Amino acid sequence: MSNIGLIDIGGTTIKFAVWDGQRLVGHNFRKTPKTLSEFYEILTAEVTKMKTQFEISGVGISSPGAVNKKTGVIEGASALPYIHNFKIQPELEKRFDLKISMENDANCAALAELVDGAGVGADGLLFLVIGTGVGGSVIINHKIWHGAHLFGGEFGFTLSDDKHILSELGTSVRVAERYNKKTNAQKTGKEVFDLAKSGDAIAQAEVNKMYWALAKGIYNLQYSFDPEKIVIGGAVSNNPDLIPNIEQNIEEIRKQVKIASIKPDVVACKYTDMANLRGAVVDFQQTYGEL
Repeated sequence: MSNIGLIDIGGTTIKFAVWDGQRLVGHNFRKTPKTLSEFYEILTAEVTKMKTQFEISGVGISSPGAVNKKTGVIEGASALPYIHNFKIQPELEKRFDLKISMENDANCAALAELVDGAGVGADGLLFLVIGTGVGGSVIINHKIWHGAHLFGGEFGFTLSDDKHILSELGTSVRVAERYNKKTNAQKTGKEVFDLAKSGDAIAQAEVNKMYWALAKGIYNLQYSFDPEKIVIGGAVSNNPDLIPNIEQNIEEIRKQVKIASIKPDVVACKYTDMANLRGAVVDFQQTYGEL
């Protein structure tokens, strides 16, 4: 198995590493540049170093946005407008003189969890990334399901009630926004969670609203896709109260829906900072048959 160069494009930093067949080595990162020309310059310089030090056979890239694997275009939008809506993959292949695979960052994280993370042993899973909003990924038979419009896994757009989507109700960021609006405070999500545990009624109401929205969303996803596991990612997954409270709310739903025999298997993610790089390895191997 050959060495694979890896790039994880983020809004603040770009991470680099090499997969040596067993683990990630040669870690490095650079500040994300503001222009496409600087972007090309940094990536080309880092890949040239990889080629010299590790003799890589290709490069796997994790990127924000809706990556169209058929066209080599990163559709949609992100914090880096200069990478979108043109055939960027051929441009990078020309500069690197290597074959490239590209995949969305949430999809890469999901693949990492599938192969040797929280979803190991599953053929299919759903991955929810809870941050400012709710994103995610669908894996069926070990492969990413992108959907007809590259919207597979965009769970945050699903309706939680008559007026709100899951991204508006199901994150700690929005919990803090609602609490601060009602109390004229400036609390973070973590601070509001702490207040809820100490008995603050307004904080409790807003936190419970988040748990209920996530539970309802996960229940609906279980009965839509019937995955073996539903993996939760994002910083909030480090909260030890998250999974138990989601499960408690799911049980309330199951009591209401007597026919609902399946209990979703909800787990926190294993990977954190390295998820996108590890997943880019899997995507490269699936793309070029190097498993």
